[in-house]
Amino acid sequence: MTKLIYNRRKFLGTAAMTGAALASPAYLRRAHAAGGEVNIWTYNNFVPEDFKKQFEDETGIKVNIRLVDDQGKQFNLLVAEATNPTVDIVTVAGHRFLQFIDSELLAPLDTGRLANWGNINPVFSESDWSTIKDSKWGAPILSGMEVLAYNTDLVSPDEARTWDTLFSDKYAGQTAYVLQDMLSIVMLKMGYDGNMVAYLDNPDEAARIVGEARDFLISNKSKVRKYYDGGAEVQQMFVNQDIALACAWNGPIAALMSDGFPVGMSIPQEGSYGFVYTYNIVNNAPNADNAYTFLDAILGSGEIGAEMSRASGFISTYKDAAQHLTDAERAATSFPEEELANMQFFRAEANEMKYKLVDPAVEEIKAA
Repeated sequence: MTKLIYNRRKFLGTAAMTGAALASPAYLRRAHAAGGEVNIWTYNNFVPEDFKKQFEDETGIKVNIRLVDDQGKQFNLLVAEATNPTVDIVTVAGHRFLQFIDSELLAPLDTGRLANWGNINPVFSESDWSTIKDSKWGAPILSGMEVLAYNTDLVSPDEARTWDTLFSDKYAGQTAYVLQDMLSIVMLKMGYDGNMVAYLDNPDEAARIVGEARDFLISNKSKVRKYYDGGAEVQQMFVNQDIALACAWNGPIAALMSDGFPVGMSIPQEGSYGFVYTYNIVNNAPNADNAYTFLDAILGSGEIGAEMSRASGFISTYKDAAQHLTDAERAATSFPEEELANMQFFRAEANEMKYKLVDPAVEEIKAA
């Protein structure tokens, strides 16, 4: 495995903007003398081991990682610690921000303390989900998204550029999707806000839009082979050649691609939805300065982002991460800029209203 960061001079010189940055050997000695550490709750493979080792060697800051596997569990752990957290950095998905922010568990992120903030693709760092209450709350690191997955032996790349192909007569009986996910995408395909945030003050319009999407899916029900539930199920349908097309999360499809199965994925021109994992500074973090030092360092190069993507299977948010991936890895974990521009991100502001409408619509489609 290649060394992930860069030479010592560049590592120490990337972020001289504040006392939290990797400013000078003298600062690093002070941090170490203070018993420097940073405590992180994150998912498996989100902190590359080579990066962790070099960061600790160069800064004297010990990185303590506690693995988490669920957003709800992480929230509950943080609530239990209240105003005296033992953690400095947590890993929150962008569409869960409101729950953490409203409970005063996160501190607004001071991007001025991150010299490497500009290394993040603005598709992720400047999207509408990323600013709440006039503040940033996390540094985007990895992303997952709903894609149009297709058997490359049967479906052409041109056909995969539009969701219309999923509902075409040509592939009738050879398609699959998660019904609840598809409702949001159909709303987006129709030109509406599938997050429903735009209709918070107009619930009648929200109900009309969900009804329109419901009716579209009912009218195309005969063309879908199966409404599936999980990633393993859609993988098996592709392997068995039961389907030629599916709306799926990129992770299971990337795994098939890595195994050499003839499947590809696209973000169609009408758009799709995704989520972003972010590193977040905890409110009242015991080692806030070291937390900013860590964040700035891990944002330091596309090579780090590529290793995070390679290890986790998620898509890197770093501008030049794809340059450090093989052709096969790039195909499975990155998208062209023109496709990324079609992305929308899940937001939580209207979830209560949305799912009061969407959940009954799902049952109505199934019963039709």
